[in-house]
Amino acid sequence: MADPQTDLVALVGSRLCHDLISPLGAIGNGVELLAMSGVPASPEMELIAESVRAANTRIRFFRIAFGQAVPEQRVSQREIRAILDDMARTGRTRIRWEVEGDLSRQEVKLTFLAILCLESALPRGGDIIVSQTADGWRIDAQGAQIRTEPDFWAQLSADTGTLPPAQVQFALLPREARLAGRNLLHEVTDNRVVLGF
Repeated sequence: MADPQTDLVALVGSRLCHDLISPLGAIGNGVELLAMSGVPASPEMELIAESVRAANTRIRFFRIAFGQAVPEQRVSQREIRAILDDMARTGRTRIRWEVEGDLSRQEVKLTFLAILCLESALPRGGDIIVSQTADGWRIDAQGAQIRTEPDFWAQLSADTGTLPPAQVQFALLPREARLAGRNLLHEVTDNRVVLGF
């Protein structure tokens, strides 16, 4: 049975992302129209265009990670790769998606929440590899510097208190895993962090 609180959180996430996509798209279109009308290129215009691209990418990612995920809904492999490729272009972390085919939105939501947890452990960037085996999902982060906050990672095993807003994924991932009937596992070493479910 679905958790009403989780459903409400997901609905709020979906609504926010839905309402932000349109104005961001309008700003991007405005920048393109200015470029086509002959306005000379400038560092300021390029900064606006790059910021809009980065914001659009994060909103598309957040829409899946924090939005509503009905198990019957599917996300295409093409869409997943497009979002992750765009994120790699606008950030310091490269994400390698090694899973073939379209997937349920619920599965993709879990992996995206896991990616957000792992990103927080890579302050200087690094590589995140997403794979699937017969045993389940494995999301592996490697980087030059691994930094994990014990209080955040403890949330994955038990509700240990409040989190700052930027780390809400650590509270949502275990809840979503339980709703999907998955056991969440994690392992932290000096140069690697692995999440599995």
